Amino acid sequence: MVTDDDELLRRAATGDDDAFALFYRRHRGLVVGYLRQRVSEPEHAFDLTAETFAAALVALRRYRPAEGAAAAWLLGIARNKLLESFRRGRVEARARTRLAMEPIAVDDEDLLAIEAQAVAGQASLERLLESLPQDQRAAIRARVLDEREYTDIARELESSPQVIRQRVSRGLRTLRAQLGERR
Repeated sequence: MVTDDDELLRRAATGDDDAFALFYRRHRGLVVGYLRQRVSEPEHAFDLTAETFAAALVALRRYRPAEGAAAAWLLGIARNKLLESFRRGRVEARARTRLAMEPIAVDDEDLLAIEAQAVAGQASLERLLESLPQDQRAAIRARVLDEREYTDIARELESSPQVIRQRVSRGLRTLRAQLGERR
C-alpha cells in the first residue's frame, strides 16, 4: 500500500489511476472544507472541488515535491480555481473538459455528503492547527487560511514580517511532518 503523497502523484503521472484515486480520497475532505468555507452554495464547492482535482490531474507532471507538500500544492490549485470563479462569476470547467469528464448531477444526498466532508475536513485541519504553538497557529491562520499579507499580520501581531514568515514556515514544516506520520 502506497502511503506517501509524493509517490502517489509520481505514479499517477505515469498513468496509475488507482494512485490518483487514493490521493483524491485522501484529500477530498480538505479541499471541500477549504472551498465550502469560502462559497455560499455547497454545489459551488462541489464544482470547484471537481475542477481542482481535474486541474491537479492535468498538472501532475508539473508537481515538484521539493517545493512543498502535495496538500499545499492542491490547496494552491483550489485557491486559484476559487479566484477564477470569483473573477468570471462562474466555475470554470476547462480541466474537466480537457479530460472529457461529463458534468456530475448533484442531488440532496450529495449535498449532505459535501457538507459532511467540509465539516470533517475543517475538523481535521483544526485538530492539526491546535497541535501547533499559539504564535505559529495564529500566523498560519492569518496567512494561509485568511490569505492575508505578511505586513498586515505583522502589524496585528506586533511583530515583523520576517518573524511572521518564520512562524508560518516553522508551523507548515511541523504540519507536514505530522501529516507524514499519520499516513
